[in-house]
Amino acid sequence: MKLHPRSLPYRMLTRGGRVVSTVLFAGFATIGAIEWLTLELFAVLLLAVLLAVMSWEVAYHRRFEYELTDDSLDIDSGVLSRRRREIPLRRVQNVDIHRNVVQRIAGIASLGLETAGGGETEASLEYVAYEEARRLQREIQRRKNGTSTAREAEDETDGPDEEVLYEISSEELLLLSAVSVEPRAVGLVFLIVPFVTSTVDLASVTFLVGLAQIVFSALILWVSSGMITFARHYGFRLTRVGDELRYERGLLQRYNGSIPIDKIQTLTVRENPVMRLAGYAALSVETAGYAPGQGPSASGGSEAAIPLAVRSRVRSLAHSLESFEDPTFQRPPKRARRRYTVRYAIAAALLTGVAYGIDRFTGLVDFWYAPLALLLLAPVAGLYQWKHRGYHVGDEHVVTRNGFWRRTTRIVPYYRVQTVIQRETLFQRRWSLATVVVDTASSIGFRSKDSHAADVDADDAAELRELVTRRLGRAVKRRRTERGRENERKRAEAVSDQTTDSEND
Repeated sequence: MKLHPRSLPYRMLTRGGRVVSTVLFAGFATIGAIEWLTLELFAVLLLAVLLAVMSWEVAYHRRFEYELTDDSLDIDSGVLSRRRREIPLRRVQNVDIHRNVVQRIAGIASLGLETAGGGETEASLEYVAYEEARRLQREIQRRKNGTSTAREAEDETDGPDEEVLYEISSEELLLLSAVSVEPRAVGLVFLIVPFVTSTVDLASVTFLVGLAQIVFSALILWVSSGMITFARHYGFRLTRVGDELRYERGLLQRYNGSIPIDKIQTLTVRENPVMRLAGYAALSVETAGYAPGQGPSASGGSEAAIPLAVRSRVRSLAHSLESFEDPTFQRPPKRARRRYTVRYAIAAALLTGVAYGIDRFTGLVDFWYAPLALLLLAPVAGLYQWKHRGYHVGDEHVVTRNGFWRRTTRIVPYYRVQTVIQRETLFQRRWSLATVVVDTASSIGFRSKDSHAADVDADDAAELRELVTRRLGRAVKRRRTERGRENERKRAEAVSDQTTDSEND
């Protein structure tokens, strides 16, 4: 099958526009510096580049083909050299559909596939009809589940029951927009603030202008973050269809994605101070393919199952996905709290030293000693850092909690654990502390996104590592036994269906 015909003019406009803008920028920067580069010659070069891009896109469109078989998605592509990919459906974890405003008007969509162990998109169809994208999404999931008989295909066409798990309300969307901070909004601060304050005489009112600039920057950051969050989570809807979760969200760019429930590795509950005071929380999931924040449907962070809801509702959905017991956290020893206090005090002292150095050599910082006030907050910060850390070892799950400003709770089933690692930094050894990392298929290295019990007593850390490892082995054996019984049941049902069909014939 071929890409949608309207994908050709769309790719020409978008990719051609990017290339032309880059060439224009480079041309205007060098047209005066290079003697032989006249305006007429530059126009000819620009036209040649545009024709080359259009020719490339025509060739790409003509040579791109895909086919969905019972076992794989086959893609033939390539302009200068041919490339054939066969993506086994059993390895596909997530199938996401993305549409921006122009694509929605044109009736086309981008389909992205993520596979197990992949940190980026394995394959992307740019672009197919929206109805075709939805069909491929359903068919891939159906064939992964092995529903290949005529009766099952007919039932699948009718559509399994759809259970609505969550729909974001207007109040929740506004609150989420108000309490979220988007890193991408920081760029707007550096773009807008210097432009607004460029006409101010900084030499005459240094302190007042500096204070006003800080307040204005914070306001710009807050408003722009809220706008980005509002557009991203507008119309968020989560449903359960059979053995998968399906979500859709977005105002300017609309996303439709699927999350196989049996591929979920970790459940993550996040709460910042405002959310905790208001009694709200957020729930996100990570699958074996990627922590969905790495995929095409996400923009930083894991894909949200519930971006914001009352804490009881978040807990209810989390329990429906994984039947874990309510955790009773074991906090780090109290000497860890002293360690945190010392660490924050050192940070305040270093900040004061930097401010003094700037004032000593430039004279721009009148109140260089102001950061010393942070020393009074160091014990409070150390206390909250200590209170928000802990771990719980249940019968079927291990739960860890971390974070000072944003508290993060991660629930990991034992059968999803890949490795259990104990590590000790140079500073931890001085306090006889250690960290136990619970690594899953969606985890990457030793980053803070791993589920980890931080600053555990060194002796307790060794016992914790051994305990999680033993329960991991027990859970894997039980899981294999259950899967064996399930496979036997499916084979028996298949034989029974074949016998029934033969008798009817």
